[in-house]
Amino acid sequence: MSDLNLNISVNYDPFNLTIERQLPMTGITGIFGHSGSGKSTLLRVIAGLTQNAQGTIICKEKMIFNSETNYFIKAEQRNIGLVFQDSRLFPHLTVEGNLLFAINRCKNPQLNIKDIIELTDLTVLIDKKVTQLSGGEQQRVALARALLAEPELLLLDEPLSALDKQNKSLMLSLLNKVQKTLNIPMYYVSHSLAELQQLADNLLVLNSGKVSHFGNIHQVIHQLNNGGTIHQQTSLSLPIKKHLVDYGLTSLQLNNDQEIYLPLLEQYITKNITEDSTKTDQPKHLRCFIFASDISITKHEHSGSSIVNHLAAKITDISAQQRTTLVTVQCQQQVFYVQISLWSTKRLVLKVDDEIYIQFKASAVHTLDNGDS
Repeated sequence: MSDLNLNISVNYDPFNLTIERQLPMTGITGIFGHSGSGKSTLLRVIAGLTQNAQGTIICKEKMIFNSETNYFIKAEQRNIGLVFQDSRLFPHLTVEGNLLFAINRCKNPQLNIKDIIELTDLTVLIDKKVTQLSGGEQQRVALARALLAEPELLLLDEPLSALDKQNKSLMLSLLNKVQKTLNIPMYYVSHSLAELQQLADNLLVLNSGKVSHFGNIHQVIHQLNNGGTIHQQTSLSLPIKKHLVDYGLTSLQLNNDQEIYLPLLEQYITKNITEDSTKTDQPKHLRCFIFASDISITKHEHSGSSIVNHLAAKITDISAQQRTTLVTVQCQQQVFYVQISLWSTKRLVLKVDDEIYIQFKASAVHTLDNGDS
């Protein structure tokens, strides 16, 4: 079994963190919840940085913690890496010095330091002191240092919280590349659902120390739409179809007949590109999301509209809230969520199974690749 088996309870104010769950040791698992929900505490327990816990932890069929028998493998012996929101580098050392420290602590190093330096884009920074680096550069060094310890599992505790949008986007792309290149499982804690939507394969949601949701990232985000805890949205992962350079648009393939337009993704375009050309190194699928409040409903198809995204759909659910309605619609294989006023729901006489059209602007399609967060 390539899982992390958790059966733990941690006492702390104002509630207990209690988790009985198997987490995958593959891909990237996001951990989401509001401040104080227990996210960072969970990582500290897994890493072995706290002994204030009861229960058991089994990593890849190996017991690393059992409170009943007082069995506790120390943090430095668990082969689990941890990257904090502050880089925690040695300020008196250069970038290379920080990386060599990790290598010296690794018993049987298999990774090549030059490969990791290149992978994390640190080549031109290698001789600099870490105090000369920007926040984004320091986090890249912290990531490289953690990787050179060759952990079986990498924990990331809000590593992008202090970075600006541009550096966040760069780091998310880097983390994705690192995971796919080294095939190292990651648990990524964040209070930003936008970050997790861009990166995670699965999502674990904590609420007051308990697991409220766990599963595929897109499915869990959609489940949260009915809980009142997030900005209601449609979460998507779609292939890039083409770039309409002259019009400043990129299109995503929704299905055989329909596509979605968003602002042009210039980073995937080469010089002298033709309208229908695409770069060979662009992602196979683009992660994006659309806030439910940015989508409207019409009963008739409008061909004479400036709104570029206009899709035929069918209503599958209508959920009345305080002053709004959350309408769930099916557009062939894709579910969309639409938030409209109660007045509009009544005026349009909307019912389940109604054939309708949804519409939204290109600018309503958000992705960190076009600078949104």
